[in-house]
Amino acid sequence: MAKYRIAVNMEFVRSADMDFRAGVKVASEMGYKWVEPMVHTGYELLSEVGYFHSFSMEEDPLLMAEICAKYGVQVASLSAHSPLMKPEAAVSRLTRAAVLAHFVGTKFLNSDEMLKPDWMSDEEAHEAMRYTLKRLSHVAARHKVYICVEPHGVYTKTSEGLLRIVDLVPSPWIQVNWDTGNAYLAGVEDPYEALTRVRDRVMHVHAKDISFEHSERERGKVTGTPVGCACGEGVVDWDKVLHILDPLDREITLSVECGTIEQAESSLAFLTKLLEKRGSAAAN
Repeated sequence: MAKYRIAVNMEFVRSADMDFRAGVKVASEMGYKWVEPMVHTGYELLSEVGYFHSFSMEEDPLLMAEICAKYGVQVASLSAHSPLMKPEAAVSRLTRAAVLAHFVGTKFLNSDEMLKPDWMSDEEAHEAMRYTLKRLSHVAARHKVYICVEPHGVYTKTSEGLLRIVDLVPSPWIQVNWDTGNAYLAGVEDPYEALTRVRDRVMHVHAKDISFEHSERERGKVTGTPVGCACGEGVVDWDKVLHILDPLDREITLSVECGTIEQAESSLAFLTKLLEKRGSAAAN
């Protein structure tokens, strides 16, 4: 029987122009015990001047742990999205994220295939991703972290395409981060049937709801979206999602992906109440 823990992706303070430290403080004050930081390489301008929440991997890796400890939260996972079809970027980026994960105590790195260059054929794209994931499978094994690929692109918009990518390299460390909102917006297949098909590979979930207006405007026209609305206020059937995940004998993080502080607060209340109502086991 699955156990669940509720986290919040730091995107919730993007529109509030907050940096990582301020965002963690707000998450803690709302009652979140787990966060999903976004990480980047280099020194990104907006983050450096305190207007963006992403955390630079140029920093001392213990700094992130120190900030989280100060506010009584833990790192559930890292949003380390990297272009799998661009090995020269993805291998380095995800390798550094694996090292950071070791220091902050998480086992999950979330990514997707990202954008496919126009000049690249499908065969070339999958060979590039195979090379990237082959290199990273060794890194993941050393650090005992899962690289979790989510539905958010031209290939992962279907369960078949997602499974093809995570199966490119036989490794227990390459698995799935299920994004409820992206799977719904793609509109290619029933998102609950798709989740059922990939369930055994799911190690992490992006809890992203999609407003009815957003659904009417973009469903079937996009493969994903950065953030959704508050959980419980959109089209996603959360009880059905949890029912599908329940048979998994592991801890599953439900990492809320929404766009505002108010939505994050509402999402925490909704998911907490839902788990209590269902009698679902909650992880510490």
